[in-house]
Amino acid sequence: MSGSMVEVPLYRLAHSRTGDKGDISSISVIAWDAACYAVLLEEVTVKRVTEWFADRHPVRVLRYELPGLQALNLVLEGVLDGGVNHALNLDAHGKGLSFHLLDMPVGIPEKMRAALPDITKTANDAMK
Repeated sequence: MSGSMVEVPLYRLAHSRTGDKGDISSISVIAWDAACYAVLLEEVTVKRVTEWFADRHPVRVLRYELPGLQALNLVLEGVLDGGVNHALNLDAHGKGLSFHLLDMPVGIPEKMRAALPDITKTANDAMK
């Protein structure tokens, strides 16, 4: 990407759904549009996701591209402390991991920022 770049959290470009099975979390990241999907392809790499979840010590991260849906499916192995039946923590499900991923900063062209949804606005701001 060329031009002036800025960083925004991933949630400005996409939403997410998560599932888990045993010690594996599957995180789908679905772009708002084609321009956002192009950024996902470039910025949401296996290396960056592995680094972003370093505190969870993933054994392996796999990335599947779903261009027809403008989405990525990320499979993180070994991140759920053994899974629901084995973990000693209170929430061993992978559901919360999508929120963590959506906080990851991604680089976008400055001119793209104004067109992205901004969920920090309140309902009162939207009514003005």
